[in-house]
Amino acid sequence: MRELRARRSELATPASSEKMCERSASSGADLVFLDLEDACAPIAKEAARGTAVAALTDLDWGRTVRAVRVNGIDTPWCHGDIIEVVTGARESLDVLIVPKARTARDVWWVDVLLTQLEMKLGLTKRIGLEVLIEEAEGLGNAAEIAKASDRLEAIIFGAGDLSASLRARVDGNFDPVEDYPGDFWHFARVQVLAAARAAGIDAIDAPFPAYKDPDGYRRSAVHASLLGFDGKWAIHPSQIPIANEVFSPTEKEIAEAHDSMEIYRKSEAEGVGAIGRDGKLVDAAHMRLAENILYKASLATGER
Repeated sequence: MRELRARRSELATPASSEKMCERSASSGADLVFLDLEDACAPIAKEAARGTAVAALTDLDWGRTVRAVRVNGIDTPWCHGDIIEVVTGARESLDVLIVPKARTARDVWWVDVLLTQLEMKLGLTKRIGLEVLIEEAEGLGNAAEIAKASDRLEAIIFGAGDLSASLRARVDGNFDPVEDYPGDFWHFARVQVLAAARAAGIDAIDAPFPAYKDPDGYRRSAVHASLLGFDGKWAIHPSQIPIANEVFSPTEKEIAEAHDSMEIYRKSEAEGVGAIGRDGKLVDAAHMRLAENILYKASLATGER
């Protein structure tokens, strides 16, 4: 059974930096992933495994979900990443993040290796998975990837590498370099989101590299939240409170959801399937929306 976790903010932290690992533990992010992939130079990748294990096991993480992003399965480091990190961290590791998933078989390979390790080490807690959709092939196979393993808890829209894979003309913030009619990434985002929802897992939005532009980050987070994403990457601690706020239902939304459900359930018990409230029709579809709000609120507060 998949673990239900809040994922409003997912903070990226270089696994090779002890200082940054220490700061990330008290950052307030819902999830922190220690990055062995893009944040580590090739010469530092193997040594960073030990740094990640020490951070996972020695630091106080509170409610923060502890994760590690391994290198891609087509690299010489992935196998060693998984074995050394899982063997060293054991119960102190919650989630592994797999980059550049192209097919369901990529996820299956990691699942099988984790299953073998958990049996060998006698682990009592099952390690979850998140995967990045950041290759053209992976975007095309997103629906199959999202259903590839019952360990899979979330898929992540990775705009950076996807830009390169698609040969898109974008700047360093993955925005188009010229005027574009509409939302440049809307179609890809919806593909990732729909794949996640069809599989019953979370959807996480892409990073926003311009960390000195909080208004831009907020705007990007709001757009993703309106579509239905559960959270967003943060590449700097200053982005965490913005994500936590944007992806949490407001008190007004929660109160309205409770009121709508109470009124609807009462009417339903009296044999009425749809009611009018504040000049608007309220029916079963609205109850699903209200349930979504209350579910997200319960994850944000840890009351579930």
